[in-house]
Amino acid sequence: MSELNTDVIDAASLAAAGDLLRALSAPARIAIVLSLQEQGKCVHELVGELGFSQPLVSQHLRILKDAGVVRGNRTGREIMYELVDEHLTHIVNDAVQHAGERNADD
Repeated sequence: MSELNTDVIDAASLAAAGDLLRALSAPARIAIVLSLQEQGKCVHELVGELGFSQPLVSQHLRILKDAGVVRGNRTGREIMYELVDEHLTHIVNDAVQHAGERNADD
């Protein structure tokens, strides 16, 4: 794993990283990111898969979109949501794996 040179990190980068982590802080948003890691989906597919209400999924998608985590592509009447890049999948998968390891140690 490559190490980040902490000597060249500016305040704006730290603030942006904090915003990204805040956007990923809700369990429902983590579930949405995990669901989108294989392929894009529309709201009704996420509702069916995750068991959340449509307004809740839409609200969380808006937060993820505003944070630059997902983007929506309109296809007819539907919007297909997909992850902006694969780095986000790694962040979420690593966090979930880490949490599972910590829970197993308790």
